[in-house]
Amino acid sequence: MRIEIIHEIASSLRNNKLRTALTGFAVSWGIFLLIALLGAGNGLMNSFMGNMQEYISESVTVEGWRTSMPYAGYKEGRDIQLDQTDLDYTQAPRWQGTIENVSLATAFTSATLSLNGLSVAGSLRGVMPEYQQQEKIRMAAGRFLNPDDVRENRKSIVVSSAQAKELLPKNPEKLVGQWINTGSVAFRVVGIYSTDESNMTRLCPIPYSTYKGIYDPSDKVEAISFTVNGPNTLEEHRAFEKNYTAGIKARHHIAPDDNRGLWVNNGYTENLQMHKASRMIRTALWILGILTLVSGIVGVSNIMLITVKERTHEFGIRKAIGAKPGAILKLIIAESISITAVFGYIGMFMGMVACQIMDKTVAQDVVNIGGEEIRMLVNPNVGLDVALEATLLLIVAGTLAGAIPAWKAARVKPIEALRAE
Repeated sequence: MRIEIIHEIASSLRNNKLRTALTGFAVSWGIFLLIALLGAGNGLMNSFMGNMQEYISESVTVEGWRTSMPYAGYKEGRDIQLDQTDLDYTQAPRWQGTIENVSLATAFTSATLSLNGLSVAGSLRGVMPEYQQQEKIRMAAGRFLNPDDVRENRKSIVVSSAQAKELLPKNPEKLVGQWINTGSVAFRVVGIYSTDESNMTRLCPIPYSTYKGIYDPSDKVEAISFTVNGPNTLEEHRAFEKNYTAGIKARHHIAPDDNRGLWVNNGYTENLQMHKASRMIRTALWILGILTLVSGIVGVSNIMLITVKERTHEFGIRKAIGAKPGAILKLIIAESISITAVFGYIGMFMGMVACQIMDKTVAQDVVNIGGEEIRMLVNPNVGLDVALEATLLLIVAGTLAGAIPAWKAARVKPIEALRAE
């Protein structure tokens, strides 16, 4: 019985090549567009997330700024300077378990770095070892500052790759371990961090304790950075930020609603907002993909309706010679499943191939944005499970599209079916 149905389906498809081709094209095209669209969208999102993660700090940094409104007898426009009391407040028992890995940074001091008659401009800044992770600094050679550098007040310095090329053009990496002059003080280069040719960053991190001992012995603190443990949602982070800054604002007589008295860079809220934006974009891509799939389903449904209508006369003959309604229904459904399954998997295969082609061509291209080379697409692929689920959905839809008109056709009386043109 199964062999007979297979022969009938094959015969029907051979005798109606145009109809089969149109139905198959609608199925394949819907799946192909869905997978290609999702693949390109995933590649774009992977690029966006990867590039943003390189620049968004996983910490909170607080610096003094300039007030924008009068408060408690003080005029607007005051420059706020953090100090040791703000550090003590940050490390107070109140924040124990919430605020961790507290680090400090000083202001910048301009200096001219020189070695063997060659020189380059630089900006010295006293920092702690945590600064590397907080600021996403990537090392090209050597190491970043470590706790021993800070504890022992070492004259260690980290320079940029652009500065290293200026001081030692032939072999910049050999600069690690050498002593360079910064005016009245000599520092030993312990590492070189990565910059590209167009990056004019002149930052030269040195140990926080060394900077304070040489350039600024006061209790002034330019920036306080720390990680946060506890808040998880965007609302919780904003509530923590408000509660934490309230104490510093009160200490420096800053109006509670003055958003310019303190500069707060909260990498956690930026990360959460970025992930929220990425979810919205992914949802939009799925909506577009589903609409594309629906257009394919509509195309299949229309073709199946026309197909059944054209074969009404045939069904009448079948019923007249003894075919039961169930047999006709089974034939049409089997034919519908065969077309949608075969062409659905062809479309899925072509979509996966298109993703691989994008990965080998478009995804290899880079654009220069702000001096950074960025790949527009990263791993533009779709999971096999997603592709199979989408294909099965279209197969089910195609089956239903064929079943509904087939059920109507199977109920038509033979004499009425024979009269149909």
